[in-house]
Amino acid sequence: MFAKLTGTIDHIEAGRLILDVNGVGYLVAASNRTLDKIGSKGDQVGLWIETIVREDQISLFGFADVVEKDWFNLLCTVQGVGAKAALAILAVVSPEDLPVVISAQDKAAITRADGIGPKLATRIVTELKEKAGKMVLGHAASQAAQGSGGGSVSGGGGRVQVSSALAANSDAVSALVNLGYGRAEAFSTVTAVSQSMSEGEDVKVDVQTLIRESLKELSA
Repeated sequence: MFAKLTGTIDHIEAGRLILDVNGVGYLVAASNRTLDKIGSKGDQVGLWIETIVREDQISLFGFADVVEKDWFNLLCTVQGVGAKAALAILAVVSPEDLPVVISAQDKAAITRADGIGPKLATRIVTELKEKAGKMVLGHAASQAAQGSGGGSVSGGGGRVQVSSALAANSDAVSALVNLGYGRAEAFSTVTAVSQSMSEGEDVKVDVQTLIRESLKELSA
């Protein structure tokens, strides 16, 4: 099956494009996010491809980057979420924001997608909460490895530190929610504060400090 296609944009319309690869035109479905990023007719572009084969058709789905493709596949694992629904979700919630939305159990953000009702949105944020956390953990561990010269952190202190940081973030968010703040607001604030603190040298990021600094941000 196709993994990636590189060619010239022949035509773009809502939700799809025709990609000319050496004279062969491929009809590729894509999110608005991808369509906005790849350019216009006549431009050269490379797309990550997910091929879905059914009894009556073969469909190609294209993505500007592999992160969006990974989220597309993850969304499609939820019962009731097909390719069309997954693209609709990615059109209103970016792959960068999906971990926040899912971890915060923000069903309202998901229901902004066409064809996604409250029940399906609840199923999505519930079923994907643990998987989204693992995806974020894997990304964070990868960044930690790159920051230390590319060494593995799977069995050393790097993964432990990442896990501890995520646990501290979760506890801080719960504390802020108990104080009356919205979960999505608390999650985004704690995440931003944690990232900012982690950039400093010899700064211990613990739950108490996270709560204190997050409250400062929320009250500013």
